[in-house]
Amino acid sequence: MPYIVDFKNVSTEGLESSPVAEALAGLRANEARYYKNKYDHDFTVSPASEVPEVVDRVSRILKEERDIVIESRPLEATAFEVDGLRMDYVFYESGLSINVMYSIEDGGKRAVGFKLTDGMDIPEELESRFKFARQKSKLAGVIRGSYFVIKGQY
Repeated sequence: MPYIVDFKNVSTEGLESSPVAEALAGLRANEARYYKNKYDHDFTVSPASEVPEVVDRVSRILKEERDIVIESRPLEATAFEVDGLRMDYVFYESGLSINVMYSIEDGGKRAVGFKLTDGMDIPEELESRFKFARQKSKLAGVIRGSYFVIKGQY
């Protein structure tokens, strides 16, 4: 069942099986706050099992663009459109969050972003391929992030 992420009262709902559930909930809330403040969009997530098409689309892009297969179990996912962008998010049990930003217009921005929660190790499948920059968040502590530009059509 989909629910709107509350960034004022951070909850681990749906993320309890993660060893970094508190930090992952903070990361998810950080994303919710961003979309609410920038686009007035309510960030709504569903259990990954209820939106397999989102998880499959993200997995396909990772595999086809960079031959990456995420080993961690997806817990939650969402897909929505804001300001001409199709956004897909998957939150994984390990504490990893992956988003795909895909401009609906040809020639627009298209990228995959990775965010690592505070307290998790860099997943082996990403460690040698990306450098992660740090940013501080009141909701999520220290977030490490990286990205790559999508070259194909999806």
